[in-house]
Amino acid sequence: MKTNNSKTTEIERDTRLCKGGNQSSRRDFLLKVGIGLNIAAGVMVGIPVIGYVFSSLIRRPKLHWIALGETDSFPEEETRLSKYRNPSHRPWDGAITDIPCWVRRLKGDVFQVFAINCTHLGCPVRWFAESKLFFCPCHGGVYYQDGSRAAGPPPRGLFEYETKIEEKKLWIKGGILPTLANTPQKVYLNDFTKEQGEETASVK
Repeated sequence: MKTNNSKTTEIERDTRLCKGGNQSSRRDFLLKVGIGLNIAAGVMVGIPVIGYVFSSLIRRPKLHWIALGETDSFPEEETRLSKYRNPSHRPWDGAITDIPCWVRRLKGDVFQVFAINCTHLGCPVRWFAESKLFFCPCHGGVYYQDGSRAAGPPPRGLFEYETKIEEKKLWIKGGILPTLANTPQKVYLNDFTKEQGEETASVK
């Protein structure tokens, strides 16, 4: 009887160990599947973010001369919001195809055109005609009417586009949607450096 009891005990123990091993294997399998799904989700989310941040390193957009409109449409000594169509836009860009900017006309054909993006973190700045100041609603950045920094966290003044007047139209040199990695300053510097290099090569 003792032998039978001992055999029964061993069988029960082996059965419990087998069940425990199966449960442990199942847990390990589910854990590995969960980790794999999290990694896959992280990669799917991370790729667009990395492309956004390092877009200027992957592909440098080229600047173009773009007409903002007739000079008569901008009254003297006023600052108005305008926009231009991104010449490098894609069919799926939607609302970001149009890039806004602030146009300031002093007198005659003297203009200043600023990117609307605060130089702190890129938030759109607003113009207040009463105080003749640009304000950033995000972190309190303030700029004078000529675009220079007045107060707050911005490290410098607003980016000012290069302008020209042709055929009674105001033109700016632009064509990008600013991002943290793809600022107008960086693109303009790249474009300017390239032009200077081409001019130097032609002189030689």
